[in-house]
Amino acid sequence: MMRNFLLLLMASFMMACSQTDIEKIPVILDTDANNELDDQHAIAYLIYNDDLFDIRGITTNRTWNGGLVEEHTKEARRIVHLCQADERYPVVSGANGDYMTLKDSMDNPVYDGQQAVDFIIEQAHRVPEGKKLLLIPVGKLTNIALALKKDPSIIGKVKVVWLGSNWPGPGEYNMDNDTSAVNPIIGSGVGMWVCTVRGGTMEVKTTRAEIGKRLSGRGPLVEPIEGRHGGNFNRLGDYLYNLWENVGQEERSLFDMAAVATVKNPAWAMDTVIYSPRLMNGEWVITGCREDSVVFFRNYDVNRVMDDFWKTMEKIDGQN
Repeated sequence: MMRNFLLLLMASFMMACSQTDIEKIPVILDTDANNELDDQHAIAYLIYNDDLFDIRGITTNRTWNGGLVEEHTKEARRIVHLCQADERYPVVSGANGDYMTLKDSMDNPVYDGQQAVDFIIEQAHRVPEGKKLLLIPVGKLTNIALALKKDPSIIGKVKVVWLGSNWPGPGEYNMDNDTSAVNPIIGSGVGMWVCTVRGGTMEVKTTRAEIGKRLSGRGPLVEPIEGRHGGNFNRLGDYLYNLWENVGQEERSLFDMAAVATVKNPAWAMDTVIYSPRLMNGEWVITGCREDSVVFFRNYDVNRVMDDFWKTMEKIDGQN
């Protein structure tokens, strides 16, 4: 029953679009792109699904790996450039710090994360009546929590799909980077899906050999850019393969790509609705009230998700 309800909800969400843009879902991806290599695949997968998504832009944040937020912004811009999409999709820098540190600074003329926060709020208000802006944070939740606090009127205008947590277990990189942002978002009452990691998106994997076989030498030919690990690149597929060469592992999970895939087809994972979950001292607890709820996704159909990824990435040559 719950699966049918969620599919009906997504269908209704998509059907609410205008007649001229009937299938497209307004979306912002929020990423710590310089952290490892799954963000880059998620950005490309999102861009090459632009027949489904009305991509308003990409916001960035800093997590423990990959340097300050400026480095994450540079990496996101590399991927957008290699997808030949610079003119279509802005990349906006967000927060270095965490929600607890920044939440009382938003009355200042300038504060950490301001550009991304203001961009999220602006785009939420631009979404037509009857539609919602989908926020897909695939790192920490800081930018999203700050935006909801600064302008609570957008709570009914957005939906959050977060790649994070090991629910029902403790820990997880994205969550631990800003535990203080989790409860304010859930408690706001905003619609929220969580694509879990352990037992969830972690199982959505591919290999360096497969990336090389399917993507090397492919993508639109663009002005060369310097890569994260040095060298110059003018095709997306070559850059993605270079990231794999530098990670030093043959097999890796594409966590963040799987979060975007969850939006594309929620039936590719098992869903569970939990009423009023809260993060307490790093542990998930259920408060017992029914004021808000979160849908947690686990147990992904890996073959279907990866098949769709490869099918989507077949489009990269068509924009040359």
